[in-house]
Amino acid sequence: MVLIDVAAAGLPVSIDLRYASERNFTGRPIYARAGCYLHGAAAERLARAAALATALDLRLHVFDAYRPVEAQWALWRHTPDATFVADPRRGSPHSRGAAVDLTLAEAASGRLLPMGTDFDCFTDQAHHGRIDVSRAAQVNRLTLLGLMSAAGWDFYGKEWWHYQLFGAWRLPLFADGAAAPPLMAG
Repeated sequence: MVLIDVAAAGLPVSIDLRYASERNFTGRPIYARAGCYLHGAAAERLARAAALATALDLRLHVFDAYRPVEAQWALWRHTPDATFVADPRRGSPHSRGAAVDLTLAEAASGRLLPMGTDFDCFTDQAHHGRIDVSRAAQVNRLTLLGLMSAAGWDFYGKEWWHYQLFGAWRLPLFADGAAAPPLMAG
C-alpha cells in the first residue's frame, strides 16, 4: 500500500507536524522532514471528516499522521510508558499510516479551539469524557469526536486528539522510506 501525501492530495486541513519541531513532549525534532502521510483508507476518512468540519465553519488541524517505526522507537526511548506511547515492538497505528492526531480550528481565523489540554498531554485530563476541563473544551472535544466518528474513525479514550482506523492493528508497519523521501533522514 502506498501512503498518500495529505498536503499533495489537497485535503482541506491545516498541517502542523509537531514531531518535525521541538514543540512536542521530547523537546526536540523527531522528524528531519515534515511530511503528512496516511494509508489510503485513512486519507479518505480524513477527507470526509474535513468536509463535515467545513460545514460547521471549522477546520481540522493535524499534529501527526504516519509515523515511521524509527520515530516510534525515538518516542519510546524518551518515554517508555505504554499508557502514553505505543511500544514499538507491537507497533502503533501511526506506524501503519492508520492514525491521525488532530484538533479543531476556526476556519476563518485558523485559531485553535480550546480542548482543555495541549496535544500530547500525558495526564488524565487528556482523556475523553472529562468534566474537569472547561465547558468550551468539553463541547469542542465532543464536536471533534462526533465529526471523526461520523467519518468512520475509531478513537483512543486516553487522548482526545488521537483517531485511528478500525482494525488498524491488522495493517502492516511502515519503516522510514515508505513515504519518499524519508522523514527521519536529514
